[in-house]
Amino acid sequence: MVIIAFSNKTSKILPRIFCRRFRHCAPIVCVERKLIMYQFTNIHNITPIELNNRDIRILRAHGWRFIYVPIDVPDDFNPQYAYSCVDLSKHALGIKNKFTQTPYRLYKNIAPQ
Repeated sequence: MVIIAFSNKTSKILPRIFCRRFRHCAPIVCVERKLIMYQFTNIHNITPIELNNRDIRILRAHGWRFIYVPIDVPDDFNPQYAYSCVDLSKHALGIKNKFTQTPYRLYKNIAPQ
């Protein structure tokens, strides 16, 4: 299972300029019954953070939105090759669409209608 978390808060300058509704996204993958959030901090610098259900409730209370995608993480998932948070999330989902470049566009692509 993959969970994509979306937030409208970021400390980066470019997402504040180019991204409107959501400014950051992060994939949360289930590995051996643990939830690990891959937080994109800088180019080729991804921090894995272990979460539990309480942490997800706290993030939801602070304005994060979550989309649960019932797929397995691709075998070639390597977060070290991502250049943005959207690229990291697309790689976790196995999406190859090159026109999806902002978190809101990714949200619109995977959100249930």
